[in-house]
Amino acid sequence: MEKKYAYWLCNVPGVGDKTIMRLLGRFGSAQAVYEADEGKCKDLLSPRQAQSLRTARKAWDLEGEYQKLAKQGISFTSRHCGDYPKRLDDIPDPPYALFWKGALPKDEVLSVAVVGARDCSEYGKYVAQSLGEAFAQSGIQVVSGMARGIDGISQQAALKAGGTSFAVLGCGVDICYPARNRPLYDALLEQGGILSPYLPGTPPAQSLFPPRNRIVSALADLVIVVEARQKSGTLITVDAALEQGKEVYAVPGRLTDRLSDGCNRLIRQGAGVLLSPQSLIEDLVGLFPYKRALTPPKGAQGLAGQAQPLSPLEEGVLKALDVTSRSAQEVRGLLKDPPDYPSLQRALMKLCLLGLAGQSAPGYYYRLLP
Repeated sequence: MEKKYAYWLCNVPGVGDKTIMRLLGRFGSAQAVYEADEGKCKDLLSPRQAQSLRTARKAWDLEGEYQKLAKQGISFTSRHCGDYPKRLDDIPDPPYALFWKGALPKDEVLSVAVVGARDCSEYGKYVAQSLGEAFAQSGIQVVSGMARGIDGISQQAALKAGGTSFAVLGCGVDICYPARNRPLYDALLEQGGILSPYLPGTPPAQSLFPPRNRIVSALADLVIVVEARQKSGTLITVDAALEQGKEVYAVPGRLTDRLSDGCNRLIRQGAGVLLSPQSLIEDLVGLFPYKRALTPPKGAQGLAGQAQPLSPLEEGVLKALDVTSRSAQEVRGLLKDPPDYPSLQRALMKLCLLGLAGQSAPGYYYRLLP
């Protein structure tokens, strides 16, 4: 019953999370707020809020409205319910309510947020795909915002590899935004979930995305920025992560690449450097030894599993690497048929992903001994 009263409470017009928490602080539960004498609420509410609460009590059908929610396949929880994510409860000013379709991320399982530019480069796209695949193969949950670019690419890759992913939306969970990501939205319902702090039917709006970003970082144990300009909306997620005490990693990039300005600056300010998916997973396991990973999908090759077959280019790049670091340009010069730079980067990233190579600094790689 408490969920039904909580759903009523978050539907009262003009009564936001802070007011709700003040009411709950006095009365203890949403049901108690519903049943409270109006005179005991006056000092907590403006006249307009008091009128809204009065009207909502008379007009709201507790059972009927909650059943409507269930018929849409939407689940609901609030901060006083047992299924409210613990990771959210641990941050400053967590959302009072959370709606979802599919499932919620598991608190006891390792979780990573992958965020970055919407208009990403081919290199950024490849890194996002590699990370999504690596996390799926290692049983790590991927959290993001289902946005165009890095966010959606990492989630698509995780799902394609048989993993689990969760999207937090800046609108109601019954709205697919952006609309072009409908295939991803549908896949997340099968292999993860769609979450939102906003009431169903809420349309996307610019002001709703910063609070959404706080939830993305809150549901992760670690945040990775793949590509970001110096003034990027992605950095809102980073600020939220730092406020919440989360570790932040960034993918280094070329000094001349504007899409890497934000990442390079984060590294200068003390963010961790993403050298390879394998090294990051090792860091993650070391930081959270009390958390577990999900069982990798059937048939998936874990990072410590058998080597995957290499293409002729990848074999050539591996032979050109040495135990001492070489720049990507040096490696390219040692190849019989030098590839274009994006192809070389993809080959190097795959070798790092498979644990055959490592990255000592931005643009410098070395061969790992078996």
